[in-house]
Amino acid sequence: MKAVVMAGGEGSRLRPLTSRLPKPLAPVANKPVMEHIIELLRLHGITEIVATLHYLADEIESYFGDGSAFGVTMHYVVEDTPLGTAGAVKMAERYLNDDSFIIVSGDALTDIDLTAIMNDHRARNADATIVLQRVTNPLEFGVVVTDDNGRITRFLEKPSWGEIFSDTINTGIYVLKPEIFAYMEAGRSYDFSKDLFPRMVHEGKTVQGFVSTDYWTDIGNLQQYQQANFDALNGKVRCTIDGEQIRPGVWVGENTQIHPEANVIAPVAIGSNVTIDAGAIVGGDTVIGNSTIVAAGASLHRTVGWDNAYFGEQCHVTGSTIANRNIVKDRVTIGDGCVVGSGCTIGSGAAIRPNLKLWPDKNVSSGAIVSMSLIYGIKWPGSLFGAIGVSGLANVEITAEFAMKLGQAYGSFLKPGMTVLTSRDAHPASRIMNRAIISGLLSVGVNVEDLQNYPLPLSRFATHGTAGGVHCRISPDDPNDLLIEVLDSAGINVDKTVERKIENLFFREDFRRTAMDEVGVLSFRSRSLEEYANAFLTALKPMVLQEANFKVVLDYAYGNAANVMPSVLSHVRVETIALNAYYDERRARTFRVDRQRYIEQLANVCSTLHANLGILFDHDGETFAVVDDKGRVVDNDRLSALLTLMVARRTKGAKVAMPATITEALDRIAEANGATIERTRSDRRSMMAHAEDARGKLDFAAGTNGEPIFPEFSSAFDALYGAVKLMEMLAAEKCPLSDLVDMLPQWHVATREIACPWERKGIIMRTILDENKNEGDVDLVDGIRVRRDGGWVLVLPDASDPKMNVYAEGRDDAQAQQYAESLATRIAELVEA
Repeated sequence: MKAVVMAGGEGSRLRPLTSRLPKPLAPVANKPVMEHIIELLRLHGITEIVATLHYLADEIESYFGDGSAFGVTMHYVVEDTPLGTAGAVKMAERYLNDDSFIIVSGDALTDIDLTAIMNDHRARNADATIVLQRVTNPLEFGVVVTDDNGRITRFLEKPSWGEIFSDTINTGIYVLKPEIFAYMEAGRSYDFSKDLFPRMVHEGKTVQGFVSTDYWTDIGNLQQYQQANFDALNGKVRCTIDGEQIRPGVWVGENTQIHPEANVIAPVAIGSNVTIDAGAIVGGDTVIGNSTIVAAGASLHRTVGWDNAYFGEQCHVTGSTIANRNIVKDRVTIGDGCVVGSGCTIGSGAAIRPNLKLWPDKNVSSGAIVSMSLIYGIKWPGSLFGAIGVSGLANVEITAEFAMKLGQAYGSFLKPGMTVLTSRDAHPASRIMNRAIISGLLSVGVNVEDLQNYPLPLSRFATHGTAGGVHCRISPDDPNDLLIEVLDSAGINVDKTVERKIENLFFREDFRRTAMDEVGVLSFRSRSLEEYANAFLTALKPMVLQEANFKVVLDYAYGNAANVMPSVLSHVRVETIALNAYYDERRARTFRVDRQRYIEQLANVCSTLHANLGILFDHDGETFAVVDDKGRVVDNDRLSALLTLMVARRTKGAKVAMPATITEALDRIAEANGATIERTRSDRRSMMAHAEDARGKLDFAAGTNGEPIFPEFSSAFDALYGAVKLMEMLAAEKCPLSDLVDMLPQWHVATREIACPWERKGIIMRTILDENKNEGDVDLVDGIRVRRDGGWVLVLPDASDPKMNVYAEGRDDAQAQQYAESLATRIAELVEA
């Protein structure tokens, strides 16, 4: 006996899952529901199958092919326009006109005994056999009425409660003699239940009912689809779940890695090439699709996940269906009953209210609260660049294709024949994206000089003399994120005007087309380190350092600063003890999340070896921490204060630039030593741009995290030069570093973060300004900074996340906390207003 699999429906009630995928390919326990049907047919000896197709027919035909991979022979007929259930089968008449055949829906899940049905059909010599089931609520199905002998006497298609005369419904599984084709004309629309079966009953043909008690469900709506997955996991339907059953109720596919500290609760089906990190909770009644990442601390319960998804750290998903290629970032909450279509990105901290639907390619901003279904919209957010550069989950959001498009967009902004310098850190993901960016640049006729693996300060320095640069690295804020910074010819991040032009080209994909003979040329820089070291030493006074005979402990934190510093320090006779002076990405990730432990370790080593000082270089080479000769840690604001003090003591009338968020204690240090401090905007680019504009008039500047700028050498953040410059100034002081640290005053600051939707930021800032403009001294250099008795308070909208940042300083900790809390409370009130 041959079979027909009805696979032409659009599955409109399954949207948004079926917006891009035909309903028969919707996976149940990580396998398309139609594949489960084909396995059932093969189990009962049926190996020649005709599939009737209409909606996204190519997808189904491409998946199953000729059927050989599934142990069957597949034929296909495609409806150009819907012809009804029977009209579609009429198109397959040439395959079915030699014997009785069975019809099965391609979007139902069942383990019905097909052999018993076929035997009953033959034994009764029926013209048609319809498989029936008894259900508690027959409203959504075709009701069938039978006599005492099982012969069908009446059909009711989708009845009302007033028309319910039976609880026996039509499953859509039929066994038919080929004579049924005589009831139809080719090209006309017919339906079995509405047209053919009632006519056959009226003519006295044998239309037999076969009541089955085996499992059967139609995945006609989202709730039924989800329940079908749960039933498969719980063994309510006899079907094959791929993968090894490592313990009862836990199926795991090939090349899947589950951390020993992850909690996997049966029943659960986990696909192939899946990664589940420490602390994640998966199950029960959960399906994880192939090539999915479940990050540390994520929690998934009663969730059906498709392929190529990412679930970020501490996210919580329950009772939901998540289609393929979705990115669910850190701390996201997705409520019960939600359905997320393919290709969506849900930003960090966002919350999706229960029972909502997100159609494909939606982008939910970080911290947003989604309270209604999202149907219309675009894929990408309005901004490609964030506060620093272009960032996203490595190989999930920032893919090789994405990086190549970014390279094409940047290259199309530049003129053909210009040269761009590219560089990266040593992580394999950065290497891949760097090469993809290079390919994009070359394809639009821009030449590339690749610096390869060097710290960001050296890359900024080497960019001078080119049209610009691109540096790829793992984000210092999140070890799972990749950060791509686009630099101008001065080695500083490009300004907002250039960012917008690159964004427009990227989103429109308006890339320059270049003839084959005019593509860019790739070359590799060979003397950048030598040039950097020479300029480095020229800006210093090496003899002062040589006479000091310092012993310094340097911790390179497994970063690529170790590629640079030995070449410089070898010329200044500083005895160095190097720690972690080789690249190891696994340990580097540990450093990023446990930096304080490494600093404490450095302090212990310095004390043990009686070193003059210790320096810890962060992975990017832009920031560093210092340990003095007494083992005390000097970091961030205190390091900025220490460098300000040393510059002010050494340079008469020194000019220093500091971000608006930093303590006024630095003003007191500067004033006491004849220096002046200018307040600037706090973002990274503004700090470096100010240093470049004020070159020759500025002696020192620092970022919000203590990133040093010494314009005598470079206008960019450079912890490598900053560390050696600190040694030089300390040598000139001819006193222990601890003496200078003891000169630093105490200060009292407090900070707050308040969640705030993007669309509320503007009105909140206006309201805060209106409420404080008569309060006295108001500074608008960066955010709104208001003078208070004994201190100040500053509100600054966050450039990357949906939140407001509050900074405050007071005479003591209590006053600083009170100032910060008072303003934070007012902002929270305005958010809710």
